[in-house]
Amino acid sequence: MQTLIETVKQFGSKTLGSAKQHALVIGDVMLDRYLMGEVGRISPESPVPVVLIKSEEARAGGASNVAANLALLGISTRLVGCVGADAEAKTLSQLIKASGVKANLIASKVRPTIAKTRILGGHQQMLRLDQEDSASFSTADNTSLLQVLKVELAEKPSVVILSDYAKGLLNETICQQIIAQCQTHKIPVLVDPKGTDYSKYKGATALTPNKKEAAEACHTNSQDADLISKVTVLKSKLGLNFMAVTRGEEGISLIEKTAHHLPATAQKVFDVSGAGDTVIATLAAGLMYDLTPLQSLELANIAAGVVVGKVGTVPITRADLLEALTAKQGTQQAHKICDLAELELKVNAWKQANQKIVFTNGCFDLLHAGHVTYLEAAKKRGDKLILGLNTDRSVSAIKGPSRPVVHENDRARVLAALESVDAVILFDEDTPLKLIKAIKPDVIAKGSDYTASQVVGGKEVQSWGGEIALIELVEGRSTSNIIRKLNT
Repeated sequence: MQTLIETVKQFGSKTLGSAKQHALVIGDVMLDRYLMGEVGRISPESPVPVVLIKSEEARAGGASNVAANLALLGISTRLVGCVGADAEAKTLSQLIKASGVKANLIASKVRPTIAKTRILGGHQQMLRLDQEDSASFSTADNTSLLQVLKVELAEKPSVVILSDYAKGLLNETICQQIIAQCQTHKIPVLVDPKGTDYSKYKGATALTPNKKEAAEACHTNSQDADLISKVTVLKSKLGLNFMAVTRGEEGISLIEKTAHHLPATAQKVFDVSGAGDTVIATLAAGLMYDLTPLQSLELANIAAGVVVGKVGTVPITRADLLEALTAKQGTQQAHKICDLAELELKVNAWKQANQKIVFTNGCFDLLHAGHVTYLEAAKKRGDKLILGLNTDRSVSAIKGPSRPVVHENDRARVLAALESVDAVILFDEDTPLKLIKAIKPDVIAKGSDYTASQVVGGKEVQSWGGEIALIELVEGRSTSNIIRKLNT
């Protein structure tokens, strides 16, 4: 979690190098209008609720919301879309500019600006009124679009997002031209797709459909127990690096060589409008700053959990995301402390994801720099580090009646706060052998003051193909030294 926090803090910094580093969003821009009021009675004219309007608000929606998410995260962002020759175009252009996005919008003489007007009674959406024309683009509009794209892609953005709302801008020809040019310059292309035929996105880096859209593209239904396998086949067929399937209250699934499932993070859900825009924007931001697809989706999942707790299409901000990450970090730290049943569930999930598990153990009384350095080195021997922590009773049996200085629960909580530690479990036995046999780690780590033959559980770990890692200790750092200094 600390890695995600530090990455978000860098958004908008100059660490990417060239001032030209930016994200380019291409897609269907739209104006989202909200008429918000209260419902107190049913109309005498017809059995429908009467909404007494209290306020009105306009927001940038569709592809322009994707761009706004990026800009408010601190990412330099450009936008390509199409508007009409109408008042809605002026309003939308002003909103886009206010969000910090530099837009290059073609003005159609035959198509209106896409606008969606939502009428809300309290937090409940009562009605939506749409203004749009999803017919094929005119020859003049297509010519203008191609000219704009040529200019924008020549700037070599760090990432391109195709935000397709099936309104006509991203047809097969346009998509394939964009993807081909991006492949030439090794620019990743992320797509929020629409429709049942994803062939027009072939060769993109990744697609981010929701569960229903993914099922339709795989010619099945969203309740299909084999959906992830079918999505995996579709990913290979389209030549994608990965797919990310958003599943609402079920979270997000990342399909690479294997599938990873991230649980939803939202505490309250008021409105899912725009959540998909937030996911693809945050995913793109993470990839721009060298996070892995899984790390980027963890970030996107948390961002989506924030925006669905708000009413209407609301982009994520860097401040909101940092606040959510910090809160989650505290929760995750506490959740690292587990009993054996909980630990076995974690271990099974890690093994299914082909992650290498390291185990170490000790008293860790009066945590000091030597402990922290040792644990960081142990973590580098694999993907996940489990720490078996001696209970107070077992510490006393080993160190004497004056120890430990710090209570077992406090020791566990402090250790759980370390980024290098993925799980902490207390054990009361004289040795952790029973625990080691239960979780079967790939690596068992101990300090270099031990020999391999002295490591409890070492023979067992080697018997199932694991290894023993002897970690160099920091000279002069020990709890005993600290206690002696305090007593002098």
